[in-house]
Amino acid sequence: MYNALVIGASGGIGIAMTELLLKQGIHVIASVREHRINKFEQLNTLKSDYKSQLILISMDVSTQESVEKAFSSISGHTNKLHLVINCTGLLHNSKGLQPEKRLEDINADNLSQSFAINSIGPLLIARYALPLLRHEKRSVLSNISARVGSISDNRAGGWYAYRAAKAAQNMITKTLAIELNRRSPNTICVGLHPGTVNTELSKPFQRNLKPGQLTTAEQSADYLYKVITELEQKDSGKVFAWDGSEILP
Repeated sequence: MYNALVIGASGGIGIAMTELLLKQGIHVIASVREHRINKFEQLNTLKSDYKSQLILISMDVSTQESVEKAFSSISGHTNKLHLVINCTGLLHNSKGLQPEKRLEDINADNLSQSFAINSIGPLLIARYALPLLRHEKRSVLSNISARVGSISDNRAGGWYAYRAAKAAQNMITKTLAIELNRRSPNTICVGLHPGTVNTELSKPFQRNLKPGQLTTAEQSADYLYKVITELEQKDSGKVFAWDGSEILP
């Protein structure tokens, strides 16, 4: 049995990835925040269609207690995970967090929120996922990253919180890969850049996109799944774009 964990399954990419994996015959555990599972109609439709093949749980990656509790629940369902894909991410919200255009826009609370979701969350996930990823088969620990987290690719500036938090996530990915090579040698740890996807995260920033630059969540999930299936051990610690190209730090 191939088991996958999709974290942030209520978002555009998360729900698309969940559906794709289910169609592949993979057993999926899908998480959403704060016991709001019954509010996501599409997930509940998938649960109805796939029954025991899909398990829904609650997880808030911004709190260690929630992540620990979620993985305790996961361990009650299975002792092995072959794929973990963390689809959570925070760029803006309705409470005033927006990408900064200049220094005067910097807000300490917004910085903390961004790091909590975009960098600390992935590290907490790795901590509690390790016992389930460490087995005799190939396993993949992946987080949705972003090209704007590349220091060498930063030409426009701005977006301090998101850029810095994603850069930190990429460093975490590299550091995890080094430790996992010793402790869980069959595990590949990578960041995945989905491109510009038509989701709530990107909607405020779609106006000036070039034709064809915007993809659907379903297209993005297809691209990312192809990248995941082709990963080799030598790829651990790297960040890859949706087309399989490596994004340099």
